[in-house]
Amino acid sequence: MRIAFMGSPDFAVPALRGLHAAGHEIAVVYCQPPRPAGRGQKEMPCPVHRAALALGLPVRTPARLRRHVAEHEAFAALDLDAAVVAAYGLILPRPMLEAPRRGCLNIHASLLPRWRGAAPIQAAILAGDAESGVTIMQMEEGLDTGPMLLKGSVPIGPRTTTPDLHDALAAMGARLVLQALEQNPPAEPQPEAGATYAPKLSKADAPIDWTLPALVLDRRVRALNPWPGTSFTCQAEAIRVLAAEPAEGAGLPGTMLDDAGVVACGEGALRLLRLQRPGRGSLAVEDFLRGYPLPAGTVLG
Repeated sequence: MRIAFMGSPDFAVPALRGLHAAGHEIAVVYCQPPRPAGRGQKEMPCPVHRAALALGLPVRTPARLRRHVAEHEAFAALDLDAAVVAAYGLILPRPMLEAPRRGCLNIHASLLPRWRGAAPIQAAILAGDAESGVTIMQMEEGLDTGPMLLKGSVPIGPRTTTPDLHDALAAMGARLVLQALEQNPPAEPQPEAGATYAPKLSKADAPIDWTLPALVLDRRVRALNPWPGTSFTCQAEAIRVLAAEPAEGAGLPGTMLDDAGVVACGEGALRLLRLQRPGRGSLAVEDFLRGYPLPAGTVLG
């Protein structure tokens, strides 16, 4: 089958590789333009761009699509059977959605209609959902509102992190989109009942609010790492919390209850397990506290 692949982050790479390995003719790969990264701010291609080059595939990186008529025409001229889209990062305008004979299939990392939007993996953990999954969706102009072709689910355990769930869903999405292309299953409209939205995350989500229950903060630590992360302030430094777990204890929210990393929350307590100072490596809490003590009674911001 002659297809275009459209994706940018690590989540999309297994699908690109799977389509290539299955023998589909990938006419072109679309992804986000290279961005400055690292200390030198050198422009770096995104993960899908790098994977496409390694496979010898042509790559296009338009900065915009909505009013880019020349790009619409170039896309239509590819004479595609289908396009596969996975976390591309740009909204596809109607001319591009309608150009492939079988339309555009999206690999969405949630069990639609739950968690439409930008951050469905993190949202599922933050909400305490018991499961997440992948939906292969026929794209339309609405935000993740198109009819569903296939679904697969995975459980979310009490210690599941965003990287855990991300990798499981990326692998599942690669399998399901191959199945959808092969079987061409009937499309099922999404019910509007139960639709929820996962807004884009930002650095403003990182600071820890110790007045929240420990169970909620535990989910935030598991959901928001590696980005935007979770952090507290102490001695004018933003200390990242890379791992934590609920613990027994009670006290004024944000107060260290012992010398070993247990912090009082609005309800219960949180045991800090792995921390990181700015510009330093991450450390297990016992190693961190040897060089940066947080004795009982210390109040964290």
